[in-house]
Amino acid sequence: MVLRSPIVCILAHVDHGKTSILDFIRGSAIAKKEAGGITQMIGAYYLPKASVVNVCGPLAATAEKSLSVPGLLFIDTPGHAAFTSMRERGGSIADIAILVIDIMQGIQPQTIESLQILKANKTPFIIALNKVDLVNGWKKQSTPSIEKSLEAQSEQVRNLVEEKLYTSIGKLSEMGYEAERYDRVENFTKQITLVPCSAKTGEGIAELLLYLSGLCQKFLSEDLLSQGGAAKGSIIEVKEEKGLGTTVDAIIYDGTISKNDLIAFATLEGPKVEKIRGLLRPPLPGEETSGSLKYVYVDEMHAAAGIKIYAPGLEGALAGSPLTVVPSKELEAEIEDEIRAQVSKILIDDASTAGVIVKTDTLGSAEALSRLLKNAKIPVRQIGIGPVAKIDAISAHGSSMQDKYVGAVLAFNVLVSPDAAEEAKKDGVPIFSSKVIYSLVENYEKWRDEQKRIDTSDIMASTPFPAKLLVLPNCFFRLCKPAIFGVEIKMGRIKPKTSIMNEKGEIFGQIKGIQLDGKAVEEAKAGDKVAISVDGCYCGKTFREGDMMYPFINRNQSKLLLEKCSAELSDDEKELLDKISKIVFSKMIE
Repeated sequence: MVLRSPIVCILAHVDHGKTSILDFIRGSAIAKKEAGGITQMIGAYYLPKASVVNVCGPLAATAEKSLSVPGLLFIDTPGHAAFTSMRERGGSIADIAILVIDIMQGIQPQTIESLQILKANKTPFIIALNKVDLVNGWKKQSTPSIEKSLEAQSEQVRNLVEEKLYTSIGKLSEMGYEAERYDRVENFTKQITLVPCSAKTGEGIAELLLYLSGLCQKFLSEDLLSQGGAAKGSIIEVKEEKGLGTTVDAIIYDGTISKNDLIAFATLEGPKVEKIRGLLRPPLPGEETSGSLKYVYVDEMHAAAGIKIYAPGLEGALAGSPLTVVPSKELEAEIEDEIRAQVSKILIDDASTAGVIVKTDTLGSAEALSRLLKNAKIPVRQIGIGPVAKIDAISAHGSSMQDKYVGAVLAFNVLVSPDAAEEAKKDGVPIFSSKVIYSLVENYEKWRDEQKRIDTSDIMASTPFPAKLLVLPNCFFRLCKPAIFGVEIKMGRIKPKTSIMNEKGEIFGQIKGIQLDGKAVEEAKAGDKVAISVDGCYCGKTFREGDMMYPFINRNQSKLLLEKCSAELSDDEKELLDKISKIVFSKMIE
């Protein structure tokens, strides 16, 4: 077995510097050609050990001593594409990740989303606290080491950096993550390493690469042992290439892939096996390409690597699909079954379940969104790949017939067809579209909670609330037509147009109005002493001083209150509602 390079993914909130960090590492490596530079791959960049050491500058000796992996493979792709359960051994394509946080802005929605994805996939990660150069008073230093740079800053600037650092540490702590600055970490298994840095000036990139490499050594040594043999990987993107037709860009994380190999992958119609006609990669500096094709043909590639694959029948390939070389015809059916089983865990389709409809751009996105919905305890009826179609809106409407609060479509990074939009509008089905998974879930939850609030308000306005009324002594103000008398609300609340009954379940009238301190009110609550006017009864005959009264609440109203307004009821009020229901039921069976 051979120790392969770890695959590194960079995640971040929009504009926090994900691309800038990769650009600086890449640019720095290219500038130092004697170190071996950086090799551009498909959807990835390979930084050999010599380049890692060289980029570390004043920390090069430490890096040289501690780094045993052959290099680092940085995935240059959206985060969700790199985090999918398609990898057979679990986890994700990425072995380790860099989470970039703007030190000035702190944790943002996509930061939270990235943390959830990293946690769900159990992927170790390091945090790059980027943009230290924006700290007020910061003076750029010509060193890739943040330690050396901080030594040259004023005490005021160092204090500001500490303040920003611990703001992020505090926010992470609130979310259940223990984090500390790289040089203060006491336990790398329990604490997340934070490295202040600047992608613009390069300060801190040395420590970022050094500690990233150290974490790889410490936690991934066994995982990085390539088994060799038939390659395993994941499709990152399906592309049309002029002169080639449909191709797939893939990351190979184990084994070797060669021209003429058979590869198995997933489509919406099920697993498929095709023969590789060509493997391509971008040209190395100074290397020529043939004709108009901007790639170079290679015979084979070893893990870890990014590669473009040209083969017939790739049109239906799913981004995020596992990609496996089929070593023999005898194993073809077994590999297809494995792929089918893996995909079926993600692409749900259960018409009997009341849940939201999910459409995403890739299997990786579907996996990430599925996990977030599960964590948020949001039921899912269907998860599919591709644009939102009319049938999705119809399915969401069907779901709403079972539970109106889950009758919605969640669309991540996909288009909504005009037919789907029209169907959704006709049936009142909301479609939530976003390129940020966290926002997608949050927007749905806001809509759901608002719908529940509106429904609760409507029910509370139209349904009698459980209450217990004591008829006060010496407070018969009018004997009948209507009777006006004083009561104390011992529990619950009352409002006009509520029918009133005694403890035997006999209805003797309806509240016409309520007065508190001589003023008409629309509601009286526990503790209030009010005068109520009731038609159809006679003070002193229908009831007497000291009697108890209750609102009449039928079985359907009682059920509605318990199902839709439970949060509005105290435990005592729920007990009272149960008592009222028993009184009403006893009267019905007499």
